[in-house]
Amino acid sequence: MNITTVGLDADDTLWHNETIFRLTHDRFVALLADHADRDTLEARLAETEKRNLRLYGYGVKGFTLSMIETAMELTGGEAPAPVVREILAAGREMLAHPVETLPGVDEALAALSERYRLVLITKGDLLDQERKLAASGLGDLFAAVEIVSEKDRGTYDRIFARHGTGADEAVMAGNSMKSDVLPALEAGAFAVHIPYAITWAHELAEAPGDHDRFGALDSIADLPAWIAARSDG
Repeated sequence: MNITTVGLDADDTLWHNETIFRLTHDRFVALLADHADRDTLEARLAETEKRNLRLYGYGVKGFTLSMIETAMELTGGEAPAPVVREILAAGREMLAHPVETLPGVDEALAALSERYRLVLITKGDLLDQERKLAASGLGDLFAAVEIVSEKDRGTYDRIFARHGTGADEAVMAGNSMKSDVLPALEAGAFAVHIPYAITWAHELAEAPGDHDRFGALDSIADLPAWIAARSDG
């Protein structure tokens, strides 16, 4: 098998992201504690986020707007100005948060870039994802960067044809079973699940089971050896 291209997710695969969102969730819950209990707040915010994905897409800006909308709904359209200001401040802080790469990322990508074409394939806000990639110091290792609105079979078909030799000679690696693994397998690529400590509910999905192109690793540090074993086999 000739593997030429490796696609990599960004958030929670290369650097921390969901932990930052969870901290802001906690801040939001504390702000509105007088209006609803935690379970209600979490459920209403999740509903609002899901409803708004098609309008705002993924990322901090859409999340911030969803928090404001949820606050307005829970207060009957009368969210106190200090609450709205605090939500906006939380969003700005998320957008300026330092980028911290996950253990093993730098070494794994350096090794992979010597043998394969690396393509960053990520959802999220364009400006924020570009900022995080630049701050990570990993940008020079990628032959291409694709910031997409959704990850489905067609996305992987197009990207691996545009930047590689087709999906059948590509690997996609990431922390989301729903976005990084299942649609990549549907496109005919190899797919590797590298779980993060926290997974956003919207990205949860069942593993594909017994699939000869699927792999599950505990750490990205193991990815170069996993790919080499299949490429050299």
